[in-house]
Amino acid sequence: MVREAGALNNGTYRELTKVDTLTASQSLRRLRDAGLLAQKGQGSATYYVPTERLVDKGLSSNPPPLSSESDGLLSKPPGLLSNPASLLSNPPEPVFDEARRRELLNGLPGELAAKVGAIGQRHPPEDVRALVLSLCQFRPWRTEELSDLLRRRPETIRQHYLRPLMREGRLTMTNPQEPNDPQQAYRAVGARP
Repeated sequence: MVREAGALNNGTYRELTKVDTLTASQSLRRLRDAGLLAQKGQGSATYYVPTERLVDKGLSSNPPPLSSESDGLLSKPPGLLSNPASLLSNPPEPVFDEARRRELLNGLPGELAAKVGAIGQRHPPEDVRALVLSLCQFRPWRTEELSDLLRRRPETIRQHYLRPLMREGRLTMTNPQEPNDPQQAYRAVGARP
């Protein structure tokens, strides 16, 4: 699959293999360590691309076996809560980089900066999408920049604003060949590159 698609991340691997996140991470690491995949990005933006060894089908007829050892993982690690749902009742507030926000605001034209300053946490998604589109007409923006600028979580930016605008054909990626590129930015369709 990774040869055909060109990239693979943990979520896609889980969907394909029906395994949990930890198992997927371990398997992807083993494939990386075996020289079949190359890791790109970091943290939640980590993805894997095929190496020349995999693309050229230069697989050995007798490859080294991938370990199935769990490195001594316990089935019930001590110290973990038995009720993880309690962790979700009061998730911590995200911390945004205010210095970076000020810097980004200073780079905007006055009217656009005023719109960003006036947007609150409770604005309807349509209003925020319109603002994101205006920002992306001015210049390409990375998700993390929009997150700090609009004081919203990166996943909220992706799910509620970027993806709907892309589906509508109003936004495009600056690097569509590598959708999971950590430096991926978005610009309005028809805006200057």
